[in-house]
Amino acid sequence: MKLFTGRSNPALSAEISRELAIPLGEVIIKTFSDGEIYVKYEENIRNVDVFIIQSTNPPSDNIIELLLMIDAARRASANSVTAVIPYYGYARQDRKDKPRVPISARLFLDTFEAAGANRMLTMDLHSPQIQGFVNIPFDNLYSRLVLIERLKRFDLDLQTGVVLAPDMGSARMGQAYARYLDLGFALIDKRRPEPNKVEVVHLVGNLDGRHVLIIDDMIDTAGTLVSAAESALEHGARKVTAVATHGVLSGSAVERLANSDIDKIIVTNTIKIDAGDIGGKLEIISVAKVFASSIERITAGQSLSSLFSLES
Repeated sequence: MKLFTGRSNPALSAEISRELAIPLGEVIIKTFSDGEIYVKYEENIRNVDVFIIQSTNPPSDNIIELLLMIDAARRASANSVTAVIPYYGYARQDRKDKPRVPISARLFLDTFEAAGANRMLTMDLHSPQIQGFVNIPFDNLYSRLVLIERLKRFDLDLQTGVVLAPDMGSARMGQAYARYLDLGFALIDKRRPEPNKVEVVHLVGNLDGRHVLIIDDMIDTAGTLVSAAESALEHGARKVTAVATHGVLSGSAVERLANSDIDKIIVTNTIKIDAGDIGGKLEIISVAKVFASSIERITAGQSLSSLFSLES
């Protein structure tokens, strides 16, 4: 097999490469003055299992770049093409919840498959049912394989810690963390009066005097997270730690987090983060070993089931 990386997160790709002890393949990617993207593999990939590592976070060039790399690999007679997408953007647009809107999550997966992808590998999809949008193997890995080990270092128990899900959508993920950390579980009922604005309506659970771990799949504008943290502290929380797989950090998220009362923010490196240290609060955990192990098993024709041992 051979590994290639797009330009969205070369640092993670380099870590995966080191874990596998396989150098990243040579590929030229450049952007012309008019914005068009050019891709050319600089080595022979005929009859090779090709793995292309590229997150599809904004800008949209990352998606176009991945499509071009998949197409180029297919046309170069690769034996198989696996799109390794640590963070799959557009996953939140997974249904037609309003009239005259696209199902963008389905659209882009269809496009990757049409371009020639034989398999997809990602982490913590916003909606796990997205795996059913394509008719090729689609593996959704779990960041908690590495995050739970980090959270165990807080040495919390039922009397000192609690996992808080900031909304109904993250409840299942939060319950899984609570079960494996042997902590209590709490839930926030929120409303969205308009996009990217959050209003906390009710909190279920006992947070009094406890270290609260707010668990979610991503931190985007941080509105949900900061509102949840404020509500937790109002309900007697001793300390608040935010934990998420994907640090999207769009808009005013960095400023909002830096000015919040959140003690620590733990995210993974599925997305390249250029946000500084957010006032010394940010900690980034690598998921390179999880992806490297998955790639190794896929190539060897082995089961990935052990990588889902902490599945909710």
